[in-house]
Amino acid sequence: AGGGPLLPDSVLYEIFLYLDHVDVLSVGLVCQQWHAVARDEFLWKELFYRYYRISREVPRHPAAVSWYDEFQRLYDTIPCVEVQALREHNDQVLHLSFSHSGSLFASCSKDCTVKIWSNELDISLQHSSNMRPYNWSYTQFSQFNSDDSLLLVSGVFVGPHNSSSGEIAVISMENFTLLSRVRNKPYDVFGCWLNETNLISGNLHRIGRITSCSVLWLNNAFQGIESENVNVVKRLFKIQNLNASTIRTVMVADCSRYDCPDLLLDYEEQLAASSTCPVFDLGSDSEEEEAKPKQTSEPAAQEPGARAVAAGAGLQQLFDDLLEGVRPELSETELETKVAELFVRSRTKPPELGLLPTDSSSKAKYLIFTTGCLTYSPHQIGIKRILPHQMTTAGPVLGEERRSDEFFDSLDHVIDIHGHIIGMGLSPDHRYLYVNSRAWPRGCVISDPMQPPPIAEEIDLHVFDLKTMKEVKRALRAHRAYTPNEECFFIFLDVSRDFVASGAEDRHGYIWDRHYNICLAKLQHDNVVNSVAFSPVEQELLLTASDDSTIKVWRSPRTVRRLQARRPRPRKLLFSWLMNQKS
Repeated sequence: AGGGPLLPDSVLYEIFLYLDHVDVLSVGLVCQQWHAVARDEFLWKELFYRYYRISREVPRHPAAVSWYDEFQRLYDTIPCVEVQALREHNDQVLHLSFSHSGSLFASCSKDCTVKIWSNELDISLQHSSNMRPYNWSYTQFSQFNSDDSLLLVSGVFVGPHNSSSGEIAVISMENFTLLSRVRNKPYDVFGCWLNETNLISGNLHRIGRITSCSVLWLNNAFQGIESENVNVVKRLFKIQNLNASTIRTVMVADCSRYDCPDLLLDYEEQLAASSTCPVFDLGSDSEEEEAKPKQTSEPAAQEPGARAVAAGAGLQQLFDDLLEGVRPELSETELETKVAELFVRSRTKPPELGLLPTDSSSKAKYLIFTTGCLTYSPHQIGIKRILPHQMTTAGPVLGEERRSDEFFDSLDHVIDIHGHIIGMGLSPDHRYLYVNSRAWPRGCVISDPMQPPPIAEEIDLHVFDLKTMKEVKRALRAHRAYTPNEECFFIFLDVSRDFVASGAEDRHGYIWDRHYNICLAKLQHDNVVNSVAFSPVEQELLLTASDDSTIKVWRSPRTVRRLQARRPRPRKLLFSWLMNQKS
């Protein structure tokens, strides 16, 4: 410690070149005055690119002050040190969610409880609600409303293995009482808050063997308290599903948050390497006709009367061609899909035009959900703008404001993932959408909607800019999953200012840097990691939930050092004796 000669820059440079197999923090032992010597920017730049294996074409983070500080950020602020394991659940832990203040978080589990935790230096259980008395099989998802006064909890009903029914419960954070319950079908719609007092749920109506209709409802959280003269439920959207697909996993993106600058970088090299997912703007007639998804192949600008005539003529032509043998014989499922496509053309409200927010003060909100058009596995992301008059249960009920020929709502945008979607999450400013997916084989053809293509074990993490509706980053990779299509389940991810984290089936959680697209840490569990959650006020705190029935708490090395320094240390006996002698 001090007094020794400093190593020359040339020697330090040689040390840096061979750091690929050396613990970075141990290098400080080589040089007695490490921090004083290592402020050389050229040397830290070399270390940064070589150690993290980042292409030199990628510029430094624009908010970084120096290469030294940027290197320090990547190795010292990642929440990768396990500091606590919570074992109060007695079955698989499926989901975690923080309150907006960061003072509380909720956990859902196969043990059919939702637990509320107090986020202090040592995390402690504050409340546990058992949902079995309401005929729930397990709890699967939770979300705090914007002022943290209410908690939405989504669960699955007890029933046969193929049952898809669930329910949403609203719990008061003031006294943990149950305020209301709302049916939710299919259960993996999950549900979400639209604003402080209104939440979105789903329902599913079967039309045929592989054709159905998804209805999304807006519900008042205080259904048992409001006056009987006030609407407590209102239909938001009604969307036809083809080829056994359904709407699932709804979430709301608030465009008014876009004025918070996000530091995500668009690298030309990454864009060139990106296997971009097609994004269809269904409110525009500029897309090529053959590029549009099946359920929206009719031009949006057509008048309702003309659409009805065209659909009727198309249906008649289809039957004539089949009877005359002009068309090849169709299977039962193919015929059902063709008829449903023709019917929906004349019974669908056209998409709204010009829905991209034009300025940072836009108050628009997007409803985002998984959907599909080829098979039952979710392979598309649907986006629908929620208009101001739709953000309250007041006004016309059950879609009374729509014309009789506008039976269904159309989507405004569709993102085709070409794979099974198993997770979605928004950046803190709601501008970027991160999507976990397991890819289908290239060039695969789906002939039977009940037999989707095999899915890859490797999980791709896509990034989409909701301001431009474009994929903006090369897919992140490292995590893996092994279950087949019919057993595939949701793996929840989370996004902070600088990092994105996800669970995986390989018994690890993963953390990536959002700006450099590199994997920074693997967080070990004894079983599948189902969910991760960053503290919204402290990204150096991360929670992971696993099938091993535990919730693990992870903090950054920097935070751990600070917390250890704050704790009082017991005095040595000799030191105490000397102090007494001096006095």
